[in-house]
Amino acid sequence: MDSIITTDWSEFGEVEIKEAKELLAHIKEIDSSGKVEVTFNKHSGYVFLTDEDLRVWMLNDGKIEEYFNCPVCGHEGFKEEFNDHNNSNQECVEFERELLKE
Repeated sequence: MDSIITTDWSEFGEVEIKEAKELLAHIKEIDSSGKVEVTFNKHSGYVFLTDEDLRVWMLNDGKIEEYFNCPVCGHEGFKEEFNDHNNSNQECVEFERELLKE
C-alpha cells in the first residue's frame, strides 16, 4: 500500500521542494534533540519537518512553529489555534491547558 507520508525526495514536486527549502532555512530555530527530516503529506500537500519523537514544525506566517495534534480528539493546529478550540472532553481540555501554559 502506498504511504500518505513520505520523506522520499523523488515523490516531492517542484512546489514541495520550494516549501522544503523554506523550512530548511529555519531548521536551526527548532527545538529538537533528534534526527529531523523534511516530510511531505501527499494527500494534504503539506510539507513539514518532523523528528524521531514525531514532533512537527511548519511555517506560520513566515515563522517556523511547532504544529500540534490533540491525542484525544485529533484537533490539529499551531498553539494559537487551540485558544479557540471548544471541547467538552476533559482529556482534551487537559491537553490544551498543558499546551497553552508552555
